[in-house]
Amino acid sequence: MQLPVQSQSVVFAESWEADAGPQDLVAVAQAAEGAGFDYLAACDHVAIPRRLAAGMSTVWYDPVATLAHLAAVTERVRLLSHVAVVGLRHPLVTAKQYATLDHLSAGRLVLGVGAGHVREEFEALGVDFGRRGALLDESVDALRAALGPEEFPEHHGKAYDFEGLGQRPRPAQSRVPIWVGGSSPAAVRRAALRGDGWLPQGDPRERLPAQIDLLRRLRAQAGNTDPFTVNAITEPLYVGTPRWEVGRRTVSGAPEAVAESLNAYAALGVHLLQVRFRCRSRTELTDQIAAFGAEVAPRLD
Repeated sequence: MQLPVQSQSVVFAESWEADAGPQDLVAVAQAAEGAGFDYLAACDHVAIPRRLAAGMSTVWYDPVATLAHLAAVTERVRLLSHVAVVGLRHPLVTAKQYATLDHLSAGRLVLGVGAGHVREEFEALGVDFGRRGALLDESVDALRAALGPEEFPEHHGKAYDFEGLGQRPRPAQSRVPIWVGGSSPAAVRRAALRGDGWLPQGDPRERLPAQIDLLRRLRAQAGNTDPFTVNAITEPLYVGTPRWEVGRRTVSGAPEAVAESLNAYAALGVHLLQVRFRCRSRTELTDQIAAFGAEVAPRLD
């Protein structure tokens, strides 16, 4: 699941999150781990321009700091950046941060990466917004080297060229999974050819079959048979019969009904579901997480 509180766009944030803080993040993370969730995710934005603040808000916790904080209060659940806008930073800086996170968490990092979409953010940091796709391509290649098994990796690219520079601590994992986010044709191609997984950006169910088919065809054409994880973001969920207006897109009802709805994703070729629950308080959210883990998850394919 994507964590609440740490990002508060009006598209998905609940009203109670405005007054929430670190203790709420810890409680939600521990509830998700206790319920058997696979990963917790945190978003990445450095700064939001005034023209977008009303919709996106300016609340975007740093993902490395947030996930490191939660790594210290959990033991098993994986830690995903969904997504890190890696083109905003030199890949050696990104590698240092996330290798340390993987080391401290005993190998629980999944590095989700994306191109970004806020022009002013790039301009303020001195990065060419028009080249964000090309920068992401090279960043992924550079991060493969910098997060790999070699202490002194070599990488020679158009934007980033480094060799003879050592970094420790090394990641605990021999290969840090890199999942590529985005639903444009370029993003799907990048995920297929450079990633270990795909993180769609709001694709409704009806769009997934074509996207997944494209991923498979591109990987087959490249002769890539390595494991690959297809994610999907579900509709908002509510386990049980809500006694308040949860929105017409929300999947709600008895655990059997919620599971039946979600099992349709498996038939499309989805491996992992990212869920978000409608809730009016932290307590209602942790109750929903517990109910999902106990009553819905065992019914999933």
